[in-house]
Amino acid sequence: MSPTSDVPPPSFPAVTADDVDLAVRLAVERLRTVPPAAWDGRAGPLEWDRWETVEHLGDDLFAYAAQLGPRTPPLDREVPFAWQSRRPGGPANVVYADRAAGPAGLLCVLEASGALLAAMVRTRPPQLRAHHVFGVSDPEGFAAMGVVETLVHTHDATDGLGPAWSPPADLCARVLHRLFPEAPRGAAPWPALLWATGRTELPGHPRRTTWRWHGEPRA
Repeated sequence: MSPTSDVPPPSFPAVTADDVDLAVRLAVERLRTVPPAAWDGRAGPLEWDRWETVEHLGDDLFAYAAQLGPRTPPLDREVPFAWQSRRPGGPANVVYADRAAGPAGLLCVLEASGALLAAMVRTRPPQLRAHHVFGVSDPEGFAAMGVVETLVHTHDATDGLGPAWSPPADLCARVLHRLFPEAPRGAAPWPALLWATGRTELPGHPRRTTWRWHGEPRA
């Protein structure tokens, strides 16, 4: 038995709508520094460019808000919007930004989608449940998913542009606790979140080639 196996895990506050607001605000501040010519460049390890990645992020936040919208959300499938890709291999979205509006317009779409998710998390009852492919979840779970998407895709979209994106450790720790119970304890929260989402390796923990979070409500 590990000498630390009987040590209870630390407790963390719930992930909230305020956390969604914070993550999106910080992401938008960082993304405003992306040079105009860089938006067509590849986003980190993804097959998408930076514009597509941020567009996908806005779509994620919108989709999580939409899942919480029906009075009785479906538990076996997503709310049936028609997601479509605009090119082979591109992200399948409902939400697209008007390219004519430029990066400022794209970030406006991101802010609007984040605000929709935060509003739904604030106003929907905690006992509500809605479908996600990684487990039927509650408003807190969808808030945590939105934060993870925001932090990690901002990392993807700013990879190689410097300075390195480094979100607040306490925010990363809360979403790790909520969605990734298998994350190595003792690692710094931001590197651990990058490891959990397949972006990096940690000492003694190779980079993941497949991953998922656990959206089910935590006891």
